[in-house]
Amino acid sequence: MAVIRTFLLIGPIALFACATPGAVPRVELTELKAELRALREENARLEKRLDRVELHASVGVRPPGPPSSLALKLPEPTSEAMPSLTVVKLKPRQQAAPKLSTGVQIVEPAPEILEALKSPAAAEPGEDLDPDIGDAFFEQGVAALKTGNVAGGILELQKFAADAPRHPRADNAIYFTGLGLMGLDDFEGAAKAFEDVVARYPAGDAVLESLLKLGECRVRLNKTADARVVYQKIVSSYPGTTAATAAKARLSSLTGSP
Repeated sequence: MAVIRTFLLIGPIALFACATPGAVPRVELTELKAELRALREENARLEKRLDRVELHASVGVRPPGPPSSLALKLPEPTSEAMPSLTVVKLKPRQQAAPKLSTGVQIVEPAPEILEALKSPAAAEPGEDLDPDIGDAFFEQGVAALKTGNVAGGILELQKFAADAPRHPRADNAIYFTGLGLMGLDDFEGAAKAFEDVVARYPAGDAVLESLLKLGECRVRLNKTADARVVYQKIVSSYPGTTAATAAKARLSSLTGSP
């Protein structure tokens, strides 16, 4: 992640560092500032994307789109001779397998969040939640999902989305709530969460992934016809996107299903 941020910011910073006052025309300076703002927005979008990918892996829900194109880099062969291997037969011990702990770790809210609840900075009814406090609530909910406290993470994210509906991460909070519900096999509740993202935040960056997950929930609920409608909407409304490619593949797999 640090590499992405460095790569995105080093270009415009270098341009400003090399320029001296009066050496860059006003129009070019304005363009450079606009380009810097665009790169910052792109960097923020990539951070959100990285958060979603990490959560997909931790909750056990597979992210949409084709598999990663990153290839496993194998070490180059060497001319050294490989050591010979000796096969040793081990006699299994006659003992019971060790017991594995099935307890779920409960993640308590961070001290700063508890303090924020008592602080005047917290939003009163009808007011916007302070962005920094909202970020803390969001990160707390995501951390709970990642550490196995799925039910606690869902409650945390639902409360955050309800208290701060205009926060930049509110749509992602609802989307992650849907992922958590899928992890608990509550596909009906997850479908409602994904529908909420599409209905309330149609211009958000979680819409396409929410539609793909909504189609998957419909399939899990044996509502194949409804799933087709969702996938067809993605193909027709968002052509040329990775989500559209994934939706076409899923439509093909549903051919012949009732």
